[in-house]
Amino acid sequence: MHPIVKLQHISVAYDRDPVLTDVNLTVYDKDFIGVIGPNGGGKTTLVKAILKSLPYSGKVVYAPEIENKGYRRIGYLPQTAQIDRSFPISVCEVVLSGLQSQKKLWGRYTLLDRERAAELLDICGIADLKNRPIGTLSGGQMQRMLLCRALISDPLLLILDEPTNFVDNKFEQELYALLKQFNEKMAIVMVSHDLGTISSYVRSIVCVNRRVHRHDSNIITPEQLHNYNCPIQLVTHGTVPHTVLEKHE
Repeated sequence: MHPIVKLQHISVAYDRDPVLTDVNLTVYDKDFIGVIGPNGGGKTTLVKAILKSLPYSGKVVYAPEIENKGYRRIGYLPQTAQIDRSFPISVCEVVLSGLQSQKKLWGRYTLLDRERAAELLDICGIADLKNRPIGTLSGGQMQRMLLCRALISDPLLLILDEPTNFVDNKFEQELYALLKQFNEKMAIVMVSHDLGTISSYVRSIVCVNRRVHRHDSNIITPEQLHNYNCPIQLVTHGTVPHTVLEKHE
């Protein structure tokens, strides 16, 4: 596999409090990585380090196809999006805003851009909301719209931070099916608290608890989690796996 992002000796601290320490991680093309770990363990910070969106020590290296002439082919769905729901903008316009980094100042969206936005909205099941003001959306509809925005630039790496927050069970299953399709042409890094669910879809698991450990399989045992100092307990009820977060000291 071809490496597209390399994190080399990355450390991050907030107010001198270490959050990530000496992290080395490589993301390969067509990877499908599930990122797990306790609350406060550094999962979102790891994502932001990959995006180079916070101060860090160490080195983040992008392959030429990921970053070229200042434009990054990375799509990002944050855990919580800072969107002013009162702002008079439509669903379609928000999706199109995912192309801003490709456009010159005041560059106009083309017909092909709008057709691509409509196609993604249809794939995510909200085509009928295309012209709806964003202030009228439910939490699940908002999440679907933001996923479309992350995808419209045709990224080679898609990063999702707890993407199933605020979505209904039906779309959660649809989302995982969609991600499986998207993974045929892009790498995916997905943060989740639910190892039991994502283990059916991801191919590798990264455990984050200040330090980072990559496990190149979608199966991980309680013994391995203990070795990684990750306080997650695996629990199984019949054939349906579940995860329970224990208290992290």
